Amino acid sequence: MQDKKVTRPKTVRRNPPLRRFFIFLYFEDELIPAIFRYTMLTFDILTVAFFIYLSVSDHSSGWFRPAEIIIGLIVLLDFIIRYYIAHQKWRYMLQITTLADLVVLVSLFIPAFIDNYAFLRILRALRILRSKHIMDDLRGKSRFIRRNEEAIQSLVNLVVFIFIMTSIVFEMQVRINPAINNHMDALYFTVATLTTTGYGDITIVGPWGRLLSVLIMVLGVSLFLRLLQTLFRPAKVHHRCQHCGLVRHEPDASHCKHCGNIINITTEGEG
Repeated sequence: MQDKKVTRPKTVRRNPPLRRFFIFLYFEDELIPAIFRYTMLTFDILTVAFFIYLSVSDHSSGWFRPAEIIIGLIVLLDFIIRYYIAHQKWRYMLQITTLADLVVLVSLFIPAFIDNYAFLRILRALRILRSKHIMDDLRGKSRFIRRNEEAIQSLVNLVVFIFIMTSIVFEMQVRINPAINNHMDALYFTVATLTTTGYGDITIVGPWGRLLSVLIMVLGVSLFLRLLQTLFRPAKVHHRCQHCGLVRHEPDASHCKHCGNIINITTEGEG
């Protein structure tokens, strides 16, 4: 039995033509929808790269703001379309990618938030691997994705955490801490803290700074260890056992190790 497929809106005759078109574009498995979704995936990756660059730059270049407006308009259009075609709109509004997009839109279109809350735009990174349908496409077409899906997700989670914490450290400390003068200082402190290296040449001050250090160590070390675990533990494949539902098995398994049921894992003939 294959993994449960993505739940998608039902295309019925009472849907207006425009809604049927968008459902087709966002969810169907034909060539044109696939091209569209990979284009959006590329946009998401470039957007995240741009936001990471912003988090460590001085924002002095004149092209930053027009680029932010263009990105914001595309994100807004994508948000409106997804809301329009959502079968249960309240559930769509509670999804983590939807909430992340709302934060991105606020940070892009409300100038008062740009300086203090621009780091939250990095939450757009969550959209890359939380888009279940795109991941299903990639898993079906890329052997690399199938083998390393959990490691890729863990890496993205860690990168998002690092850059969010970096910007929080910078915003909290730049005016009161002479050791932190730019985002690179904050990034250096964040990485040194979550890896428990702790050189001591840069520290953050104040009670809130100490609390933030504890948060970075507890959450950061957990994410870092999770990444190491996915990288170095024995490789397994995703295949749902029809009898007990176990989804992780050895690549050459013929029986479920939990219930003993016969399983038929599709392989490519490699040991």
